[in-house]
Amino acid sequence: MSGARSLSVGLLHFTAPPIVGGVEAIIGHQAAGLVRRGHRVRVLAGRGGAFHPDVEFAHLPRLDSKYPPLLALKGSLEAGRLPPEFELLSTAIESELAPFLQDLDVCIVHNALTLHFNLPLTAALHRLTASGRAPGLVAWCHDLSWSNPLYAPLMFEAYPWNLLKQRAARTTYVVVSADRRADLARLAGLSPDELFVVPAGVDLDRKWAIGPATRRLLEEYRLLEADPFVLLPARITRRKNIELAIEIIGALRELGLRPKLLVTGPRGPHDPASIRYVRELQVLIARLDLTEEAILLQAERSPSGRRWRPTDSMMDQLYRAADLMLMPSAQEGFGIPLLEAGLVGLPIFCSDIPSFREIAGPGAHYFSLDDSPAHVAACLADFLRQDARYGLRKRIARQFNWDAIFDQQLVPLLIRAAGGSASGRSAVSGRACPKAELGRLPASSSAV
Repeated sequence: MSGARSLSVGLLHFTAPPIVGGVEAIIGHQAAGLVRRGHRVRVLAGRGGAFHPDVEFAHLPRLDSKYPPLLALKGSLEAGRLPPEFELLSTAIESELAPFLQDLDVCIVHNALTLHFNLPLTAALHRLTASGRAPGLVAWCHDLSWSNPLYAPLMFEAYPWNLLKQRAARTTYVVVSADRRADLARLAGLSPDELFVVPAGVDLDRKWAIGPATRRLLEEYRLLEADPFVLLPARITRRKNIELAIEIIGALRELGLRPKLLVTGPRGPHDPASIRYVRELQVLIARLDLTEEAILLQAERSPSGRRWRPTDSMMDQLYRAADLMLMPSAQEGFGIPLLEAGLVGLPIFCSDIPSFREIAGPGAHYFSLDDSPAHVAACLADFLRQDARYGLRKRIARQFNWDAIFDQQLVPLLIRAAGGSASGRSAVSGRACPKAELGRLPASSSAV
């Protein structure tokens, strides 16, 4: 991790992977993502196990929401009574937890400061932060007992229930949505600006089954940043009419889009003139100033200096990662790429020739070979503007992928939280909290 501070980060929850659950899955993503960026990670949980070779797992049974002595207190707590065993368990948690926190720079606490599933743990965390025996905490608030209709009847305006809406000392509060931010701000008497919105994310490589080689290819040409990423999976021969695709890309750029065209095929193996065609295409790309937008993969080299040679597996991955397929062929006997694109739901724009009509029927967008590149580009742009699925896909890939969340929101927040105490004041009780050392993050990380 060059040029950035390396942190020792704790991730604390009632349970952790391989336990299956939404929060547990997020802990898994956070642990793996932080390790990949050069940070040391320790997971503290009451149930779970070692789930990553480079992540330390500390099994602390008293953190579990189903720890038997905790379950024995459940009836009294749900009736609003505080049994004497409560403080004994809370003190035991505090003593057991403190050594695992003392060498951390920051600890993310998932739900335990706003959800009532282990109130002795909640109280222990408040004491540890107030006494300075814990690092800066980041309270990651997926759920709030006080605003949940299922749990609100179990809440009482007294200790320890009111801790769930009282800000812990030296703690930065993160909520997973604007809706949760509004709830917590109202409950705790805080300004919404004091709460940071960091959403959950998706792992694009996992969801699209992207392998390392394809990931390198996507990053080398910044294909996922394109609007749109256009795939042309064809050999470079004249009947494929690739010059029309290049001109369409130029027209899309003139319309204000940021397109990229990836032509994946090599030269035709049986056409001695194909190398001349490649050179003609390269001249066209240079003349239209599309060297960043139009990529003839067979003419490019990988960072290692070798030529790119997409395998069948890589092509399957590119079909999933692309935004649409463009096939401007002048003539075809069949059209296997239409089968492959259709199978994964990739929108198809293709020339109106009999073989393509036979395969795709009404399931593709057709253009005449007599249409101008500007006309085809206008039709394609209209489709992109009107297709809600495309808009959602691009927004998720840009804003809700874990890499973007880590680099733009989570890691900057952890570095700031590790450097000092959180801003603001104590909720409900009116006690002063340490003055702000945590600066405002960019707008994308706070208010939405």
